[in-house]
Amino acid sequence: MSQSLEELRAAHQVEGATWHEGDGGLPVLVVQNEQCQARVFAYGAHVASWIPAGHEEVLFMSQKSAFAPGKAIRGGVPICWPWFGPKHDDAKAPAHGFARNRAWEVERVSLEDNGRVRVELRLDLDGLDEETSERFPYACDVRHVVSIGQVLSMSLVMRNTGEESFEFEEALHTYLQVGDVATARLHGLESTRYLDKVAGRKEEREGREPFALSAETDRIYLGTRAEVVVEDRGLMRNIRVEKSGSSTTVVWNPWLVKATAMADLGGDAWRRFVCVETCNVRPQQVPLPPGAMHTMTARIRVDRLI
Repeated sequence: MSQSLEELRAAHQVEGATWHEGDGGLPVLVVQNEQCQARVFAYGAHVASWIPAGHEEVLFMSQKSAFAPGKAIRGGVPICWPWFGPKHDDAKAPAHGFARNRAWEVERVSLEDNGRVRVELRLDLDGLDEETSERFPYACDVRHVVSIGQVLSMSLVMRNTGEESFEFEEALHTYLQVGDVATARLHGLESTRYLDKVAGRKEEREGREPFALSAETDRIYLGTRAEVVVEDRGLMRNIRVEKSGSSTTVVWNPWLVKATAMADLGGDAWRRFVCVETCNVRPQQVPLPPGAMHTMTARIRVDRLI
């Protein structure tokens, strides 16, 4: 359901959180209060910016990103659902599913007791085109609940409303802004098994030291519920990504050659981010029986380095 800017302003804004015309004419909720500044697009239920008080921007956004119907926004937190990457049984399906390039319905914007802004969005599966419905022919209630303050919390909530079981993959494809990806260090994945997609999904095991990226990286860390800490000496901060309802973590950066070929990235933008993705992806996708519910949450906070 695509809601107009006027409709959103009339029904879904509160003090410190108001709707504006954003990039590409897309409605964007602008949050500004004593806890943080942030931007959330209804399109893709996409968190595009989060600046907790006393800190710099935490989320990376590409200056070349498209903001147009049918195209994914490059940066921030795209939602990958109901599959991740190529669809395992359909090579012609769009990568990362369809949730990230659809308008979501804003159901509610409210203030929590702690002063955070809460945004509740719903993906209308009844409004899908025939081709997409054929690729995902299941009844499911899909919601994204975002709580914005000194901590950023994002929850994907799925409920099987049909009579048939199905499996899905999901990811909060979070782009974290760093001073220089080559000097960042990732803590929390030590000794964890992973599939190296750059090497054709070869299974490896992470070393005992914090991970330092030095080339194109696309790794699916398996069976991990650990918090990942991005130690960023460039911006003198730690970014902490805590999660629940997630069994896999993806770490991604395209590096120079692949980034240069990406029309919505290009240049040296790849140096300024690392993706630490809270997810459930193959081989650890989520089975959802009729009537069952599943929630996956990522919580992000920032600490200063001394």
